[in-house]
Amino acid sequence: MSQVTRRELAQGVWLRTVHTNKFKSSYLSVTFLVPLEEETASENALIPYVLRRGTAACPDLESLSARLDSCYGGSVEPVVRKKGETQCLGFVAGFLDDAYTLEGESVLEQAIPLVGELLLDPVRERGRFRSAYVKGERDNMVDRIRSQINDKRRYALMRLGSLMCQGEDYGVDRLGDEARTAAVTPDSLWQRYQELLRSAWVEIYYCGSAEPERVEQLLRRALAPLLEQGQRSFPACQVRAHGAQPPRYEVEQMDVTQGKLALGFRTGGLTCWSPEFPALLLCNAVFGGSTLSKLFLNVRERLSLCYYASSMLEKMKGLVLVSSGIEFDKVDTAREEILAQLDAIRAGQVEDGELEGARRSLISAYRATLDSQSQLEEYWLGQAAAGMEVEPQQLAALLEGVTLEQVRQAAEKLELDTVYFLTGLEE
Repeated sequence: MSQVTRRELAQGVWLRTVHTNKFKSSYLSVTFLVPLEEETASENALIPYVLRRGTAACPDLESLSARLDSCYGGSVEPVVRKKGETQCLGFVAGFLDDAYTLEGESVLEQAIPLVGELLLDPVRERGRFRSAYVKGERDNMVDRIRSQINDKRRYALMRLGSLMCQGEDYGVDRLGDEARTAAVTPDSLWQRYQELLRSAWVEIYYCGSAEPERVEQLLRRALAPLLEQGQRSFPACQVRAHGAQPPRYEVEQMDVTQGKLALGFRTGGLTCWSPEFPALLLCNAVFGGSTLSKLFLNVRERLSLCYYASSMLEKMKGLVLVSSGIEFDKVDTAREEILAQLDAIRAGQVEDGELEGARRSLISAYRATLDSQSQLEEYWLGQAAAGMEVEPQQLAALLEGVTLEQVRQAAEKLELDTVYFLTGLEE
């Protein structure tokens, strides 16, 4: 059994601890939560990568690696995520749990101060970030942004989201854009970093066998400068209904051998904050969110219209995004069949096996998060970004009570907003 606690260390700085003896490793993350905005997303995304290059005490990767080796080969990695219209940036760290050290040494007393140094005491050059580190990570980030196009399935979903939410913060990529990234300087990045320290909402997460009080004491010492400053505000997410306009259709040509068809739906205002959220979750699972879904079993398997077909739910923004890979000449047939499967749910045409299979798949997935430290951290970060405190077991229990009629009603609220098709070059 695990015990989840959450406490505020300072205004806008929160610590969540999952006290458990289930794992042989401990997992720690420190995440800045800020509004996802076009003007600041590029610099925000770059900051954890530059911070990871070195501290005042360990000014290069070689000395940092030696320090991590002394923590039984622990790891600290930069990470940038997107939760609704919130950009989440910081570090995730993994290291051997103290219960499993060879001679009873405390890894926690070494690991938490190191994370604190990485966040708050970077190696400096003339009072700002080292120029060579900024240039190196800036070039790496530009390559990272450019390389997103290589995964055409993910790229199609990214393009769909940006088209659907043009003019909305959700349409901004979590890594920012290439032009703004290329324009970052050591001075501008340092100023942005100082602003993050002052104003960003902070979520700290720990999972392991250490008592919560001990973890808190170590963090209070390691992050003392962070706790002493700032007026922090919680980032909000704007939810927009579809409106009366007809769906938008966008076609993009590229040198590809397989078409990518993506459809974006607004949920009619249903989000994770809605009482109907469990029904929306199950509706998405029946539609395309599981291997027992209508899209998978009918559009892909029975009709062979797609190489793959699935849907995902953006719980904070209120979006359902359908992703499929098709032959170029099957775009109209595939689109109509995807919409027909949604119409079937709206009409209540869901077999008992479909509904229960989707329900069991969802519940199993939530229960499985309890067996993975990284998935559990991701889940709780999503809850923190939404300002919620629903445990995976609670959500699983709520899903047990969802009826077919509630699923049907959730499906009725879905409105087609945008259709994006990535096709090949004309010969």
